Amino acid sequence: MNITNIDDIRKLASGDEGGRTEYKLITGQLERGMETLCAFLNGEGGTVLFGVADNGKITGQEVSDKTKREIAEAIRLFEPFATITVSYANIPDTDKQVIALYAEEQRYMRPFTYKGRAYQRIESVTSVMPQDKYNHLLMQRGGKYSWEAIPNPDLQISDLDENVIIGAVRAGINCGRLPETTIREEIPAILEKFDLLHDGKLNNAAAVLFGRNLYDYPQCLLRMARFRGTSKEEFIDNQRQQGNIYALLDAAMSFFFKHLSLSGKIEGLYREEKLSIPYKALRECCINAFCHRAYHRPGGSVGIAIYDDRVEIESSGAFPPDMTLEKLLGGHSSEPPNLIIANVLYKSELLESWGRGISLMIDECRRAGIPDPEFHTDGSSVWVVFRYEMETAGQASDKHPTSTRQAPDKYPTSIVRLIELIGEHTCSLKEMMGMMELKDRENFLGNYLNPSMEAGLVEPVYRELAEQFRAVNKAVSSWDAPALASLAPGLASLAEKTGTLTETFARLPEHYRDNLASVADLIFIGRSLERVAEGLQKVAAEALYGVGPRQS
Repeated sequence: MNITNIDDIRKLASGDEGGRTEYKLITGQLERGMETLCAFLNGEGGTVLFGVADNGKITGQEVSDKTKREIAEAIRLFEPFATITVSYANIPDTDKQVIALYAEEQRYMRPFTYKGRAYQRIESVTSVMPQDKYNHLLMQRGGKYSWEAIPNPDLQISDLDENVIIGAVRAGINCGRLPETTIREEIPAILEKFDLLHDGKLNNAAAVLFGRNLYDYPQCLLRMARFRGTSKEEFIDNQRQQGNIYALLDAAMSFFFKHLSLSGKIEGLYREEKLSIPYKALRECCINAFCHRAYHRPGGSVGIAIYDDRVEIESSGAFPPDMTLEKLLGGHSSEPPNLIIANVLYKSELLESWGRGISLMIDECRRAGIPDPEFHTDGSSVWVVFRYEMETAGQASDKHPTSTRQAPDKYPTSIVRLIELIGEHTCSLKEMMGMMELKDRENFLGNYLNPSMEAGLVEPVYRELAEQFRAVNKAVSSWDAPALASLAPGLASLAEKTGTLTETFARLPEHYRDNLASVADLIFIGRSLERVAEGLQKVAAEALYGVGPRQS
């Protein structure tokens, strides 16, 4: 912005010095002026006027070639390079000028330093920027400075969960955000496409999204607590889980279904299940917490606290420096602090759209007839509060008298919901996880399906064949020689049955195959056939050569 008109100067000088304007009498105060200009660059931009007194009186100053050189040399001391507009406004009937230095907002290049120091502007005061804020802005700059983009040379592809990666790809293909050919690509190629692998090195984002062994990432933590009453005086349940985003999201939703009241009502031909707080609102809030939190703090985490009258979801981090609560609740563009993580979650359909998470939560709560969610921050963490009508945890609301339970009340809410969704139907593993909107297979098996089968509420298809496969797999994994020997006679019939099923699978139309593969999960069709073949080879080696596993 060029300020060459004295009237423009008068307008700027007529107001008080504040967050975006600073007055300096002469360029003898150039150093202080440049520090303030640095603070403007780190904020929303601003103007420094030389030749204006503190009270706003326009005095001007003589401008020589030396003055211009000093200003140019000072501007070159900004790091990174900053675009500063220098203007000279003539004062009528004098040989003096007012010098205006204008810094436009450049948020994607922040933080800026002057002579190696970063500055900030609070009201009309310029001060040295605290190190924590500097680090935060540096992380937000993106590129090589972003924590998520920093390579971890110790992280290997074997440390990632391949099943979760493939699941993310399938979800992306199903929603049209990834091409169908992606599923046929090798894992390294997929990771490169997700911007998680560069020059053979995985970055931190890869661990957050798909990591299995996260000992070096203590911040990949979810804390969950159910309190009795409306305070933190007494725990009913207290859990901690470490894992990747997909696993933690499933764990969070399982915890909600375990401790929030579940009810249902008949809408036409269908039964609609409802939690005390809308499922979609809770899920969206958790996704935002996992996606936008500050991962560079090793001690950070996401926390879920359930009380009799509310749910609080907290994450480490803060709103962007220029994002106020008013802007957050109004229309705003999406500027995810973790762009790589956000992009992968979007492509795998966890993030429904950019910048709509807040409005979605509000809409869902209003539709359910409960108060709008509350958004809070203290500068180091952000938390969202969902309030609801006080009920006893785990009991159905009496708002819907048509509500029924297909399973006894002694079972957790998560199992009850699974049984109600299945009904009298035969469902595949994939179908059941889809109905529950869960993506982590291990979590679904451990917290939903296996407990349901142990309680006798769900009966697996192909039980005998599945048990044979499990026995082989267990014996192979542990290299149990006696077990392998006892299983050897039955391997031929097992292989024959597997071959028959595989042939049937190959003859099915393509749109049925994913479903059958899920149905046949218990009998290890697909990739698991490779493990069966490996088992056969090991059995043969044991019998013929008497060898065992390699000792490390």
